[in-house]
Amino acid sequence: MLEIVISSRNKEKKRELKALLKGLGIKVLDLNDLPAAPDVKETGKTFEANARLKALKIAKYTKRLALADDSGLVVKALGGRPGVRSARFAGDKADYSDNNRKLLKLLKDVQGHKRGAKFVSVVALAGPEGIKGVVRGECSGRITLAPKGRNGFGYDPIFFSPKFGKTFAELSASQKNSISHRGRALKKARAVILRLRRSRS
Repeated sequence: MLEIVISSRNKEKKRELKALLKGLGIKVLDLNDLPAAPDVKETGKTFEANARLKALKIAKYTKRLALADDSGLVVKALGGRPGVRSARFAGDKADYSDNNRKLLKLLKDVQGHKRGAKFVSVVALAGPEGIKGVVRGECSGRITLAPKGRNGFGYDPIFFSPKFGKTFAELSASQKNSISHRGRALKKARAVILRLRRSRS
């Protein structure tokens, strides 16, 4: 059976990625299953650079196929911030609530359609010998005035989906995955994984 290592220790991200990879007939591990695996610093200036970096380093370390997702929130009124700094927007030790509070504070004088934003996810797949594929998914919406909902993680409580008329944190996991940036990227990544599985069978 083909094994894929998710280059992350984030439990919420692992749960979301595993759900999106379901039905491929592969074994999915993450770095919590490999405690000795190195942490990969996100030193890239773009989502793609970070995804490639994480996938390659873990693939070479584990000698397995590795999947890395680098994702974040891009807010037009903030010139694209928080972008690649999304997880550390309010500081290196910030939690989700800290990041949300900082973002809402920066947007306090921004109204209506000017609060437009998009989630971006870039997924890279790599083997020990190099990159196998890089795909991208995006989802547009807007930033709410206050957090709402208790599901999801990250900026989900303040990201409003026009399709559902709710924040991502108010959606079920299946609803979110059907339209999310990560869901769209993984849909493309599944095709790459199936091709790799066929080539190894």
